[in-house]
Amino acid sequence: MSIPGISERFESPDEQLRAAIEGKLINLRVAIPGEIVDFNPKTQTATVQPTITENIRVGTGELEAANLPVLSDVPVQFPGGGGFALTFPVLPGDECLLVFADMCIDGWWQSGGVQNQMEKRRHDLSDAMCLMGFSSVPKAVEDPSLDAIAIRNEDNSTHIELKNNGIFLKGNIFINGSLDVNGTDFDNHVHGGVERGSGSTNRPE
Repeated sequence: MSIPGISERFESPDEQLRAAIEGKLINLRVAIPGEIVDFNPKTQTATVQPTITENIRVGTGELEAANLPVLSDVPVQFPGGGGFALTFPVLPGDECLLVFADMCIDGWWQSGGVQNQMEKRRHDLSDAMCLMGFSSVPKAVEDPSLDAIAIRNEDNSTHIELKNNGIFLKGNIFINGSLDVNGTDFDNHVHGGVERGSGSTNRPE
């Protein structure tokens, strides 16, 4: 068996086959870490730089490291469902994981629903999707909660923690709307037994 473009460099059929498979695998994408370059909140897409270089053989020489191209219009995942979503800032320098769809996602991305493939391609750089939250060791979250579900800022100066024994808040609290505690509306409640002096009021009514 002779494979065009490869037989000239490799003498045995096994070497030719191995080189052909290697060439195909170079263009088959599955997942790779990336770094956000820019984010468009209107389209919920990002420009992302893959952060692992590709080994490219130049001619018959040694392998050389080369940056993969910056990817544009990459859909960013915000966890959600049932009419609810968890959103957060996506900023330049944030790390992520890029996954590459089995098929062309252009039709789905533009229109949603079930769509035909606009191009026949598989695991292509053009079909990347961005999963936020993966990080390298230098950017790992410090002191993650081990006994709670937590929503927090990076330095943990503000957080909400859900534990077995309750919900714990740290930080300034701003309420835009009504506050109801055990059936009492704290916007419109009154206190009974009020008299001038040093005494305390009754519970709110």
